[in-house]
Amino acid sequence: MHILFIGYGKTSQRVAKQLFQQGHQITTISRSPKSDDWAEHLIQDIHQLDLSQVAPIDAVYVLLSPESSTVEAYQRTFVDSIAPMLHALKSHPLKKVIVVSSTRVYGESAGERVDDDTSPQPSDVQGQVLLNMETLWQQAYPSECVIVRPTGIYGTSVARMIKLAETTKSYPKLHWSNRIHIDDLVAFLAHLLHVEHTEKSYICSNSQPLPLHEIIQWFQQQLGLPVLVLESAVSSGKQIHATRMQQMNFELQHPHCFDDYLALLAERESK
Repeated sequence: MHILFIGYGKTSQRVAKQLFQQGHQITTISRSPKSDDWAEHLIQDIHQLDLSQVAPIDAVYVLLSPESSTVEAYQRTFVDSIAPMLHALKSHPLKKVIVVSSTRVYGESAGERVDDDTSPQPSDVQGQVLLNMETLWQQAYPSECVIVRPTGIYGTSVARMIKLAETTKSYPKLHWSNRIHIDDLVAFLAHLLHVEHTEKSYICSNSQPLPLHEIIQWFQQQLGLPVLVLESAVSSGKQIHATRMQQMNFELQHPHCFDDYLALLAERESK
């Protein structure tokens, strides 16, 4: 198959390499030059996308990142780009369109359970923009489009967690957090290409919600730092479960984040 990647960051690069190794032809669209010599790289602005000189495309992955977290940046990246992308893709015989969104479309914020049967109700404008993006892609490709909503992606660095461990003396609430290892996200995205009958959307998570203060405490203990104090047992955040992914019997290679954090800490110390 000829597979197009629109957006070519860390996750896209890993998925593309996996699919290339399976024998697929890869073309990518990004804003900057890329060095992978096994793919054809096109430097284009997605708002003026031109695929007229590209060989017929069988499947497309859309993994975009806004330049900032503002509403304007979200709108420009995720929604304003769709019409030109659809125009560029309309002459191609697409069998599958895989669009990466986010669990930000779920507005729950008091520790509630969220799974694939939960109806998205965003609590902020950025979440609504992401939901609008999902809707537009699904309307354009009602039978080909699959939405993937990852939770927090980890697995490449622990720098942020170390900084939190060093600077956090107390935590105001019991805040539920959720994660997926980048390698498991990559494997799931590649897997979806070969699933004949897909659902309209999938949450991608290890389905092990953890209070964020407990993770910070764990890092503090590993680093020999003073352990933070939890100020209140009031819950915030959400407890996310990837029920559809589990029903597919998709096997995670990184079900427990602390094993990975230990390995990343050891790797950091060895440098």
